[in-house]
Amino acid sequence: MVQTALQVLSLSLHDLWSLALPLAILLGALFVALLLVGLLDRGRFGRTLDALSANAAQLGRWALALLALGAGVLLLDIVRRSVDVHLGGQVNARYTNTADPNTSQTVQQAPTITYLSERSYTRTLTLPPALLRRVGEDGVQVLAPYLQDPSAANIVRLRDQFTRSGQDLVFTREATLQTQEYIVLDSSKVSADLKFVDAAGGGRQSYYNATFQGSYSFKNPLTTPATIRFAFPLPSGSGTLQGFSMTVNGQPYNAADLSGGSIWEGQVDAGAAVTVAVTYRHQGSRGWSYDLSQRREPVKSFDLTISADQPAKFERYSLFPTSIDRTAFGSPRVLHWQLQNAITAQNVAVVFEQGSVRETLAKVSYFAPISLALGALLLLLWASLRRLPLPAPRLALGLLGVALGLSFGGILTGYLTPVVAELLGGALALTLGLLALGRPYLVPLLLTVLAPLTFLSVGNAGLLLALLGIVPLALLLFGWSRNAPRSQPPTPPA
Repeated sequence: MVQTALQVLSLSLHDLWSLALPLAILLGALFVALLLVGLLDRGRFGRTLDALSANAAQLGRWALALLALGAGVLLLDIVRRSVDVHLGGQVNARYTNTADPNTSQTVQQAPTITYLSERSYTRTLTLPPALLRRVGEDGVQVLAPYLQDPSAANIVRLRDQFTRSGQDLVFTREATLQTQEYIVLDSSKVSADLKFVDAAGGGRQSYYNATFQGSYSFKNPLTTPATIRFAFPLPSGSGTLQGFSMTVNGQPYNAADLSGGSIWEGQVDAGAAVTVAVTYRHQGSRGWSYDLSQRREPVKSFDLTISADQPAKFERYSLFPTSIDRTAFGSPRVLHWQLQNAITAQNVAVVFEQGSVRETLAKVSYFAPISLALGALLLLLWASLRRLPLPAPRLALGLLGVALGLSFGGILTGYLTPVVAELLGGALALTLGLLALGRPYLVPLLLTVLAPLTFLSVGNAGLLLALLGIVPLALLLFGWSRNAPRSQPPTPPA
């Protein structure tokens, strides 16, 4: 990171050097203006020079404070660029020495239940004598263009028969196929508990640890025993599944082949009920979806509960929750979908705020110089309204201390998690500022340090910044009202 910082410093100095010419032109214009004033009005020119020489020391001290502010902004910019280059290298690296979850939006499809049955189909062809002679010479394969391929899937039995009708020969083929008839679920009770790991908490991007639980009940709709197949598709975008468990009527079941999902097949008595429970844990990001069906199907009883510790939004045209339990700030936390005797092709799709550690730290670093400049103005207003002494050298030391502390927090992100690193940097910035300015300036220093740290809370930075803006305004107005001179009632005439 040191080499990167030196390179960024050279670039920053090059950018500053590019401003030398405009600054020289401005200073030259001011000098020419002063000469013109001296030629036109020698008395005013002399008084101006006397005032400048008398206040030269004071102006120099405030110029030092302004220079300290510029140095602090430059230091924060160097650290921001260095951290961004460092994180960019980590994101594009082929190898890593830290955990990097391979996550994406998780989609869990509803299971399908079918029972196996057999259906027979008969195809009849009348063969003229010419075609009959070809059959005798080349075999039955001559009829292949007119008949279904006997090797087609799902064919259980195939029977061919020839009968004569006058001079013609009648060919009859009877094919018995195994078909799957769909069974509607009697009830589906599903829950997903999503625990988020924010990018600022250590992950390279926001992701969640999820626990899925599903209980499905259905019956054999026939009056005879039937072979029923229950197919539970594995979720897509979920990465590695842990703790996967599937039980059928309380008995554990482990499928040998998971290429088409976890499929159970068994003989079920007429009208008998079957209950299948599925549970697993996985990681995901951005969103979580549950696909009820790919076509318009009836739903007898469907109950889905999603618990999340982040604000949720819903994909357009998806099923909206029937009930929402919200937090004190109005963000949804427990979402509930309940359908009874419905016919729908819509699905459940929930999305969440997505952030990466690079984006989060970039927001913190971009706002830090702005917060430092606003903090300098707030310190001046605070001292003026409360009639506190604020020498320019102390102000310069305070601004440099805050800039150093915030920069140290950015450097620590290469060694610690972003939240811990930035909080340690903020604590150091506040300590150095208090050592330079004293406890009377605790409030403006605290607001200056906390403003950039609000971006560590993904999705709530706007609210926190608004609150931090309201607090100093209220305090300044309160101090101004206390110090404002009160009008005295007029004295009645003697």
